[in-house]
Amino acid sequence: MAAIIKGETGDWEIVIGMEVHAQVIAQSKLFSGASCTFGGAPNDHVSLVDAAMPGMLPVLNEYCVEQAVRTGLGLNSAINLYSVFERKNYFYPDLPQGYQISQFLHPIVGKGMIEIDLPNGETKQIGVTRLHLEQDAGKSIHDQHPTKSYVDLNRSGCALMEIVSEPDLRGPDEACAYLTKLRMILRYLGTCDGNLEEGSMRADVNVSVRKFGAPLGTRCEIKNVNSIKSVQMAIDYEAARQVEILESGGSIKQETRLWDNAKGETRSMRSKEEAHDYRYFPDPDLLPLVIEQSFVDAIKATLPELPDQKKHRFMTDYGLSMYDASVLIMERARADYFETVAKGHDSKLAANWVINELLGALNKDGKTLAESPVTAHQLGGLIALISDSTISGKIAKDVFADMMATGKDAAVIVDEKGLKQVTDTGAIEKIVDEVIAENPDNVAAYKGGKDKLFGFFVGQVMKKSAGKANPDMVNDLLKAKLV
Repeated sequence: MAAIIKGETGDWEIVIGMEVHAQVIAQSKLFSGASCTFGGAPNDHVSLVDAAMPGMLPVLNEYCVEQAVRTGLGLNSAINLYSVFERKNYFYPDLPQGYQISQFLHPIVGKGMIEIDLPNGETKQIGVTRLHLEQDAGKSIHDQHPTKSYVDLNRSGCALMEIVSEPDLRGPDEACAYLTKLRMILRYLGTCDGNLEEGSMRADVNVSVRKFGAPLGTRCEIKNVNSIKSVQMAIDYEAARQVEILESGGSIKQETRLWDNAKGETRSMRSKEEAHDYRYFPDPDLLPLVIEQSFVDAIKATLPELPDQKKHRFMTDYGLSMYDASVLIMERARADYFETVAKGHDSKLAANWVINELLGALNKDGKTLAESPVTAHQLGGLIALISDSTISGKIAKDVFADMMATGKDAAVIVDEKGLKQVTDTGAIEKIVDEVIAENPDNVAAYKGGKDKLFGFFVGQVMKKSAGKANPDMVNDLLKAKLV
């Protein structure tokens, strides 16, 4: 689903690669025992290792390695049994060591693939170049004092997985679909919470443009974009900026840019560094990381059913459309909720009620699925009452509103309010006869060819029955009597 920019000299293609930094869910940091819980007071979660005190040596957190391997398996990637931690040298006030411990030549995870779901219903395979482990830097704070900046090292040393894609993305829709799917996979795996707002997942977006069929253009990297909407806006702006420069005879400088959300534009931050600028070399305090295949196999055996597997199963086993299946797998808890609702019931009806009624009501009330007053078993009970014609679909919506308000079971509400559907043919036929007798002019008009009046008769019967008459029986009786 390539995005096209129409310029004065013809069409341009947008080419995108992404580098996503995902903070590993773990109790402690990558090379120290300090807590990596978000939200502590400044410099409250800092060990001597994180502060780079003299003589302090890093000790690798085995669980972070396990989480990286689990993520690599979830991304259909090759796991490298041999990897090396290296020092990436640069100076910044919130990097107390003066270098970052990362991986370069020998990452823990190699090439893989992610399937993305596009707005037009198609899917596309996006290559993953690598995943490597590295420690996070601290945070510089510039708004606490008019002339000074402060440094909070709580984040310093937290384990990050940098997930690098191939330049396979073509336009903002594909980039947003990629980021959405990647976050979904990480959450299913339990390796990153994907919280863009808290900074536990951050995206660097590499954007270039070219004429179709031409070699790749010079790319600019947009750093630390922290929402999916911002990714879309940043790509739109940056691609248009590059096309304007190229069509006016200029050239693109390879550089790092920042996204200004308030102004809706990218701005230059620095010229793009190359690997040699960082003077990578193996960290002398850390031996090469060698893991056994049995370690990888044991982790693989614990993997949950992942989003794409679940999506295809929902389409096959439940007969759902790709759209419905994609909505239901967005969160693992949502998919589980649906399966409980659908158990023993009409699966397509269950999907409709979960997607349209339940999620719509929760969104309106500002609640999450975990806060839903209606459990999956309760919603399944409501669907059972629709399926066995105890209540009509219309009455079911009123019952559901009561369920959301009270938390009561559907059957209890139906009994309390006397909402059971009338399925007695004789009782419905009596109402139909009354409606026909009360509307002779409309009967004559209907028989004279005004077919649209049929809906009027249905409405009158339903009104007289207080909405309880079985709609199918009403239709059948009216058709028989209005010939």
